[in-house]
Amino acid sequence: METKDYLKDLQDIKQMMSQSTQFISLSGLSGILAGLYALGGAVVVTVLIDNHPSEYITLESTTFKLIVATAMVVLVLSLITSYIMTVQKAKKIGEKVWNPSSKRLLINFCIPLFTGGILALLLLKNGVYGLIAPITLIFYGLACVNASKYTLRDVRYLGITEIILGLLAVEFSGFGLYFWIIGFGICHIIYGAVMYYKYDRN
Repeated sequence: METKDYLKDLQDIKQMMSQSTQFISLSGLSGILAGLYALGGAVVVTVLIDNHPSEYITLESTTFKLIVATAMVVLVLSLITSYIMTVQKAKKIGEKVWNPSSKRLLINFCIPLFTGGILALLLLKNGVYGLIAPITLIFYGLACVNASKYTLRDVRYLGITEIILGLLAVEFSGFGLYFWIIGFGICHIIYGAVMYYKYDRN
């Protein structure tokens, strides 16, 4: 009995230490919804491109502005959904949303993400359109890998997948939108479903 109690105490201590350094309130359902938003946005972008009057889309064109607006709507919806569901899950498991772990998670996620976003804007400004999809996938993947030290380890696998997709998108530069659909749409849905099955069902 003493040995069993000792092992149980060790497990409880290990769990408490893990929870103190990791933010575990990420919602699997928010990942699924983010993927669905991305797929919906991809459909809108495809229609906009197909209906564009000329072969090339310029920065000044209405089509380009609508594509950017669609991407922003998808991003804002994903962020709002993620925040609301994270707050709900945190309350359910008795974890504070804003704590040292979530701060570290946010900082380590945002540094690569903002770097990639700025680089993508610079590429856009200089007319290097073919690398925008790979850059966003790769830096989003790096952000996930970098942040995974402070949250559930499953985020690391999502990040590695996004990086691989980004590298493939460099090789097949004419299919950037399809890699976006896979990376930000399908992968998020699969990741969210796995997270929900493993952590959220109870």
